[in-house]
Amino acid sequence: MSSSSGAIAGKGGGRLGNVLSGVAVALGCALFLGGFVWGAVVYRPYTVPTNSMQPTVNPGDRVLAQHVSGSDVRRGDVVVFQDDLWDPQPLVKRVVGVGGDVVACCDTQGRLTVDGKPVQEDYLKDSPLNSLTKFSSTVPHGQLFLLGDNRAVSEDSRLHLTDVNHGSVPASDVKARVDGTVWPLGRLGTMDRTPAFDALPGGGASARGPLKLLVVMVIAGAVLIFGGAAYGPLARLRRRK
Repeated sequence: MSSSSGAIAGKGGGRLGNVLSGVAVALGCALFLGGFVWGAVVYRPYTVPTNSMQPTVNPGDRVLAQHVSGSDVRRGDVVVFQDDLWDPQPLVKRVVGVGGDVVACCDTQGRLTVDGKPVQEDYLKDSPLNSLTKFSSTVPHGQLFLLGDNRAVSEDSRLHLTDVNHGSVPASDVKARVDGTVWPLGRLGTMDRTPAFDALPGGGASARGPLKLLVVMVIAGAVLIFGGAAYGPLARLRRRK
């Protein structure tokens, strides 16, 4: 009697385990594929063409950039943009001024100023900013003032100060906002948002995109798929023992 009851219990437990493993695999597939599909819709890969953004990103780095409207870009954001007056290929620079800002260089400590307030740019390759030529520019509304983090070599808004837009580019030229680096693997990770512009009216950099959530979805999905798929072989091995 006890042997028969044990067999029935074992079969019932096996059926429940099979159901749960199936649910785990199905949920894992939904998370895994959903993460990739969502990522493909929201993000695009770009290759950084120059060393103007070192040390934030290096030339040849493959970055993931989130599709955003230029009107949603804020000071401190690292963006991919394309302006035919600058270069026919997409470029990567940091936004330091938005419409209405007065961007100037430099104060007595070599710091960039926005609306007369000094900005502590800890992300720069070299500090203080003694490589910058003195200038002052009022950013037209609907435009962005862009500089590279490697100011000594970056070809950016400073070279276009005599243009009709006083060195800025239309916000509509922005293609995406950089959220992380995916290649090389040694630099794999998300991009930190800088607090350098937080004290200015309107605040600093944008909130993070969903990149970390997407990574969690893909990893969790893979764990559930392999865990659910492994249940059957493990259960059979246990019964044989």
